[in-house]
Amino acid sequence: MTAETLPRKNAPSTTPAALGLGDRPAKAGPGDPAATHVRVKLDVEIRALLAHEPGTKSGADPEDLHQMRVALRRMRSVLKLSGRLVGPDAEAVRAELGWLGQSLGEVRDYDVLIGHLREVVAEFEVRDQPAARRLVSKFVTERGVAKRRLTRALASPRYASLLQDLGRLARQPATEEADERPQTSADLAKPHRKLAKAVKTLPADPPDDDLHALRIYGKKLRYAAEMAKPAAKKKQAERIQRLIKATKNFQTVLGDHQDACVAADRMRGVVASVDSEVAFIAGRIAEKELLRRAEVRAAWRDVWAEVDEAAQAVSPRI
Repeated sequence: MTAETLPRKNAPSTTPAALGLGDRPAKAGPGDPAATHVRVKLDVEIRALLAHEPGTKSGADPEDLHQMRVALRRMRSVLKLSGRLVGPDAEAVRAELGWLGQSLGEVRDYDVLIGHLREVVAEFEVRDQPAARRLVSKFVTERGVAKRRLTRALASPRYASLLQDLGRLARQPATEEADERPQTSADLAKPHRKLAKAVKTLPADPPDDDLHALRIYGKKLRYAAEMAKPAAKKKQAERIQRLIKATKNFQTVLGDHQDACVAADRMRGVVASVDSEVAFIAGRIAEKELLRRAEVRAAWRDVWAEVDEAAQAVSPRI
């Protein structure tokens, strides 16, 4: 085999062309029908998913799996918001994306946990390193089991069928009736109201699950803003971009809170099944994670205020 015939590193297993998509990503302008904007967004995210699929399968870089999952979640959000515009099969496809998302999410959760644990234990004393490595290796082993399940899912006819269904939803018809306007800043009112209401109803010291739910509401607002931005004029697009940035920061802060909660719970869960040295390390880590949780809890409302202010700037009626 010559150098010219060697497969490209991270070449997609399935190409956009195999799904009936064009050589380049589709585009939509402010005057295009709403359905066109939905299809364009699906087109972009399908290409992102395919581009990161080989790296996800190989496991060489956890970022590939992360980006594949991001593309999937964006498609789920688009189909939930506007799937009706691209046909009656949109909800069924969204459900199948949920199936795949479970496998991706399981491995991604291990990647986040393992990466963070390695950073934490690197600061421990030399005498504690052997026990720390044994603790981390326990989760590496569990991650391997989850990764094998994901690999089987990506090689399955079900996944191949899902890709074909996504391609059908994303393909542009010969003509597109302009029966609905593109998503605009006015469409951000509903996801913003839901987020604001959820924040308002929280007690002073909210349960962990309630803060995690806020992150999900914030993500929906962000994805709605990303859908609205292409149809906006320059000044409004700049305001929407500010909202996107604020919601992204909101997700990051509450994501840190969720990661800290998960890590602390995982440490509690391993204590009964490991030796005393590893249990000691797990206890030290849990203490650090609970401190990180407390720090986020002291800051998240200020981050929310930035989101609320940015949303008000997009539309005072929000």
